[in-house]
Amino acid sequence: MSTSTTPKSVIVTGGASGIGLTIARHFASQASKVAILDLNPSTGNSVAADLAAEYPQATITFHKCDVSSWHEQAQAFALVYVTFGRIDIVFANAGIAEGMSNALATINPEAPEEPNLKVVEVDLHAVINSVKLAIHYMVKNEVAGSSRGSIICTASDAALYPFPVGPIYSAAKAGVIGLVRSTAPIVEEHKIQINTFAPAALVTNIIPDPELYKHMVVTPMSTLIKGLRLVEDPSINGQVGEIHDDEPTVRDPPYNFVSEGSRHNAEKSWEMFKAFRAATGNA
Repeated sequence: MSTSTTPKSVIVTGGASGIGLTIARHFASQASKVAILDLNPSTGNSVAADLAAEYPQATITFHKCDVSSWHEQAQAFALVYVTFGRIDIVFANAGIAEGMSNALATINPEAPEEPNLKVVEVDLHAVINSVKLAIHYMVKNEVAGSSRGSIICTASDAALYPFPVGPIYSAAKAGVIGLVRSTAPIVEEHKIQINTFAPAALVTNIIPDPELYKHMVVTPMSTLIKGLRLVEDPSINGQVGEIHDDEPTVRDPPYNFVSEGSRHNAEKSWEMFKAFRAATGNA
């Protein structure tokens, strides 16, 4: 599925700023149909209008959506499908940070405080829902080349390396990588690809204080665009594209089994699951 020749119908969650806006702009430049899902209607409508003016051959729509709500996401996807006629690419990108209120580093000597898990709702639960909806609509597509569609989920390099600043954020993003790797064999049978970006420090509003970037090695947004080869190549599935420095890195192999026993169990469990579904008529 190439992003460079044929216009596509694209959904970008969190598409009104940062990484999502960069992705939306890229596909708008390819005269694609781009649906931006975001929480802030003022910003979202303004961004959609600006992109439509900048790229008049593209079709840009904005849909107010709290991605942590299954109902709102399902409504938005349904409307996009009716409007565009198909959904080719989904970027499950919307995310929030833990901020500086690190729940696990905060000690209350009187009584333990329940951690705020909103970051898990947005950065993991919402991504699961986006993936479910993407699969639902992509299986309706005719196969173009060797693909029905492509799903990209935004994780983080905080899912790959220790990130004590935000352990719950790190856990949510690690969950995204686990989701993608484990869903890849499922969607492959439908000729759909799912991969994940793991960005390093890109300048976005997820970091509340821009001054913090002065102390970091910042990855340019151009590296993110280079990472879109995960969409272009339908043979790439279940991979992590680490977005860093000037060139993205696709980890190949994405993981190594510690023993042949571990490999056998992973592969055999999938075989048995498929056999069970076939026997029960759920294949």
